[in-house]
Amino acid sequence: MITTIFDKAAPGKNATGFMTDKQVEGVPAGIPASLIRDAADSLEIPDIPEVEIVRHYTELSRKNYGVDNGIYPLGSCTMKYNPKINETLTNLPGFRDIHPLQGLQDNRGIQGILQLLHETSLMLAEITGMDAFTLQPAAGAHGEFTGNLIIKKYIMMKGLDKKKNKIIVPDTSHGTNPASAASCNFEVIEIKSNEQGLVDLDQLAQALAPGDVAGIMLTNPNTLGLFEEEILKVTKMVHDAGGLCYYDGANLNGLCGVCRPGDMGFDIIHVNLHKTFSTPHGGGGPGAGPVGVKAFLKELLPGPRTALKDGKYSFTLPEQAGLGSIKAFHGNIGVVIRAYCYMKALGLSGLRRGTECAVLGANYVKVMLKDTICVPYQRRCYHEFVGSDDGFPNHVNTEDIAKRMLDLGVHAPTIYFPILVHGAIMIEPTETEALARLDGLVNIIKQIHKEAEETPAIVKSAPNDMPVKRLDQVLAARNPVLTVKALKKMQEK
Repeated sequence: MITTIFDKAAPGKNATGFMTDKQVEGVPAGIPASLIRDAADSLEIPDIPEVEIVRHYTELSRKNYGVDNGIYPLGSCTMKYNPKINETLTNLPGFRDIHPLQGLQDNRGIQGILQLLHETSLMLAEITGMDAFTLQPAAGAHGEFTGNLIIKKYIMMKGLDKKKNKIIVPDTSHGTNPASAASCNFEVIEIKSNEQGLVDLDQLAQALAPGDVAGIMLTNPNTLGLFEEEILKVTKMVHDAGGLCYYDGANLNGLCGVCRPGDMGFDIIHVNLHKTFSTPHGGGGPGAGPVGVKAFLKELLPGPRTALKDGKYSFTLPEQAGLGSIKAFHGNIGVVIRAYCYMKALGLSGLRRGTECAVLGANYVKVMLKDTICVPYQRRCYHEFVGSDDGFPNHVNTEDIAKRMLDLGVHAPTIYFPILVHGAIMIEPTETEALARLDGLVNIIKQIHKEAEETPAIVKSAPNDMPVKRLDQVLAARNPVLTVKALKKMQEK
């Protein structure tokens, strides 16, 4: 039985800040009429003592799981620990209370935040090998959309928009790539991986041959956690065919500080600040997906952006040839501040060390599980690797394994993605987990394998100890329970 706050109603003991019409008599003077609730109010807010409200939400918070509770091996999402000092700095009054319209007429009062935004752009350019950045995009997919708009605008300026209407997306790219390209009215061409899990150069050549490709969207390391060893050939082939190369920066955690996408031949990149640079994310936000470009595309960047002239910082409007703005004001500033603090604290050597630890951790877990789960691509991985449920005892599948992990006290990894691996289990330990935590994760997966051999029913019925048991996902999708009334009606059945 799922308990809601409505189950804890105590008529007459009201801590909600509202009054019913029956309680108006004797109400102390000064209570605004707007706080007096009509008895016929459809909200049906229950009367609950303050102490019960506090206990209810405290209980919910203790049931929640996040990076402050333990390891979060969610592949391709980099749920790393984020320094709490960055949260404190982001909430300084000078940042928290500033208004986005400040500075339109007079920049003297906001030189600090302008300097921070400007320096963030410069640091991102240095880290990625790009020449200029916009901080406007609100998330990775928003950055992808912006990058595709830049490609679209570029080929229009060249008079090639009628001819070049296709974007190549390898099957190891992130799932949002095809949608972002299609949203910009490009036709998407998927090319399959070769036996090593990398871009098949023969298929790439075939896709480029007609001359109608505007660009390629590529993730490196790809979603298998593998580095594209022929990346210089890939980008050269696309450039020789008159296309642009877009780098999906969601996996930047696998090479940050070690090598740069710009040096690999990429023209455009988005960076997920909320993955690589210290912003807690998940559950839909917050996020930021700054987009960087090579110099020849700089005038197409959306804005406003920042500029430094004669020792003074200012906002600059987008170039006339550019995209204009793709988000209100200046982007998700709070996320940018956290990323700035993270980069300043670590420096380039610290970022490189973080990448080295991420790669070491992923390879350690992969090797420790080599006799427990199937790993289709037996090559050195980078920040993550993809296993599968192939060969697991008694037909225990990926979903069973993930649900059982919840019972055993850790968050499940990404499952069933990428789809080119049957029963995919994508594990990314991140750079912040100590050896003891990695060993704990390994031991839990080994325990599940043993249970699958000896007591498979425990695994197949998991989760057994969670507040919510295993759901009928088809039923949940077709008949979602979104209100307390609907929940009560379901429970009555």
